[in-house]
Amino acid sequence: MRKLPIGSRLTLWYLAIFTAAELFFGVGMWLVLRQDLYGIADDALTAQVEDVASFLKSQKKKNMTVDKLREEASEAYVLEHSGDFLQIYDADGNWLFRASSLVQNQVAALTPAASKRASFTNVQLGNKPFRFVKQRIEVNGRAYTVQTGVPADQIIATLSRFQRYLLVLAPLLLFAAASGGYLLSHKALSPVDALTRTARSISGSNLADRLEKLTTGDELQRLSDTLNEMLARIENSFLRVTQFTADASHELRTPISLIRTESEIALRKSRGEAEYREALRHILLEAERTSSLVEELLSLARADSGRENVHLTILDLRSAIAEIANEWRQLVESRNLQFTHTIADCELPVLADRVALQRLLAILLDNAVKYTPPPGAVELRLEARNGSAVVCVRDTGIGIAEQDQRKIFERFYRVDKAKSRAQGGAGIGLAIADWIVQRHRGSIAVQSSIGNGSSFVVELPVQPASAVLDLARVDVVELARIIRDF
Repeated sequence: MRKLPIGSRLTLWYLAIFTAAELFFGVGMWLVLRQDLYGIADDALTAQVEDVASFLKSQKKKNMTVDKLREEASEAYVLEHSGDFLQIYDADGNWLFRASSLVQNQVAALTPAASKRASFTNVQLGNKPFRFVKQRIEVNGRAYTVQTGVPADQIIATLSRFQRYLLVLAPLLLFAAASGGYLLSHKALSPVDALTRTARSISGSNLADRLEKLTTGDELQRLSDTLNEMLARIENSFLRVTQFTADASHELRTPISLIRTESEIALRKSRGEAEYREALRHILLEAERTSSLVEELLSLARADSGRENVHLTILDLRSAIAEIANEWRQLVESRNLQFTHTIADCELPVLADRVALQRLLAILLDNAVKYTPPPGAVELRLEARNGSAVVCVRDTGIGIAEQDQRKIFERFYRVDKAKSRAQGGAGIGLAIADWIVQRHRGSIAVQSSIGNGSSFVVELPVQPASAVLDLARVDVVELARIIRDF
């Protein structure tokens, strides 16, 4: 079953709530009016009972017979309208006064009332409604039961008119409420329709478009701003994927073309063994470059998808730096370059992945070697600075222009593409290095100028001693468990 639009549902909810409120108000007002009208009648009846009590008090003769009281009551009430529906009985059941209207309508004679509390009832005499009160009063040491009534036709008529007004006005008010609710909900949700139409028109070809900027200052404006921010992130990711695909295709096309050309030339005519070996050497070199490029592309793809994980453990950065220095010393010196390394004399425990750190330093040292012509120098330094472990790779190479320093960490960006191609670079290494540093919650920066070499500075947070002790304790417990299981 298809759901109604939000505007229609809001209108129905508004109508239902207004109907319930109107019903509650109407019934409540009717009850209040009824209570007030009957209260006025009851006050009049109470006054009549008090008048009867005053009349009986005025009869001070103690030996007055029933007949004499009956005669006095008749003289007092026959000509008064207050006695039109009055009857008075004494404690022995003798009536002192009984209105002719009650006799004509065959109203039952009173029985002595047991309570002094007034009892109000609605009575139908003929075709007319009446309000009666029955009450026991004590006068001059004697008990009497009094019943009197007043017509209630005006009360019934007033309540009926009020009820008719409610029944006539209620549908009009409900219609007005439904119309107002529909207009208000439509006006409130009209920005949503505009956002929906714009969102439907956005595709991969026009991701630069944005939803309408709202200035309502409410939840809809926050929704519009949030969706626009999301579209900006999607556009950025889409452009990165597109650029990544284009750059990867371009980078892969060049070595494949070289391999194909070298193979075609080698097969065009018969050649000597030396020429074939040279051709195979060129093909192997390009294949190695292509393989290295593919591995880097896969690393970036896994990093983007969140599948390239680093396994962080507490390690002393000094040992990792010393290991890297020993591995690269021979390679750097084979390029006729001077290599030096300096390591801090204090412990620098960091939360890091040893393999990832080795890859990071390998990228930085490889770039330093590539872009430092002999005779030059490459320096690897580790020091402590403001609660951080600082690793610096410095060279005396060609340097990087200031306008290029902000872009070198972008994928496939190369300052000199022709020279980078000859040296085997694809512009991916520093992007991978930047990703590794981010995963270690660190930072990387470059300081360089043309002709004065470059310095890449990596800062990693040093772990507190408590974290190192906790990890060591866990390692001891784990070692004990392994030994026990063994």
